[in-house]
Amino acid sequence: MNTIVLKDLWRYEGVNCHKKAVQLKYRFFVPGFRYSYLFRKCQLSKPYIRWFYRLCLRRCSLKTHIQIPWRTSIGEGLYIGHWGTIVINPEVVIGKNFSCAGSILIGNSQGKRAGTPVIGNNVRMGQFSVVVGGVHIGNDVVIAPGAFINFDVPDNSIVIGNPAQVIHQDVSPAMKYIVHSVEDYR
Repeated sequence: MNTIVLKDLWRYEGVNCHKKAVQLKYRFFVPGFRYSYLFRKCQLSKPYIRWFYRLCLRRCSLKTHIQIPWRTSIGEGLYIGHWGTIVINPEVVIGKNFSCAGSILIGNSQGKRAGTPVIGNNVRMGQFSVVVGGVHIGNDVVIAPGAFINFDVPDNSIVIGNPAQVIHQDVSPAMKYIVHSVEDYR
């Protein structure tokens, strides 16, 4: 397996990610990881084989309802905890150690906050959360389930509610939710 794919698997299993049985189990029987595996293969493969992985990714998208286009920029350590109705715009930029639950939306917007979000490192999005517009989400942020965000969020914050409220923390609230960080990869 490629190093970036192993770092994604590291987020699920830690040091066991190097075992072939674990790799096969996650590649074929864990829908969230299967999608991220195909997503990475679309980005990392040679052009003459990329079309095959794009077809596989499309088929996986139809089965899992995860819509993360292969052109989306996501750093290593992608963790899809619960699959189902995950929609991310292809222009979104996401950093390392991104964790998400099912039923999230990260998309573009028109008007005052036109554009697509830029999301920092060590961010966790809870179920039914929405981030839209040309906003910047800082590093070490937890977005609570059901939060709607269309404004910039500073580092070390928890965002809760609709309309969203930011609770600033002195230390990273996200590190409680990141079990195996890619910085610890070995």
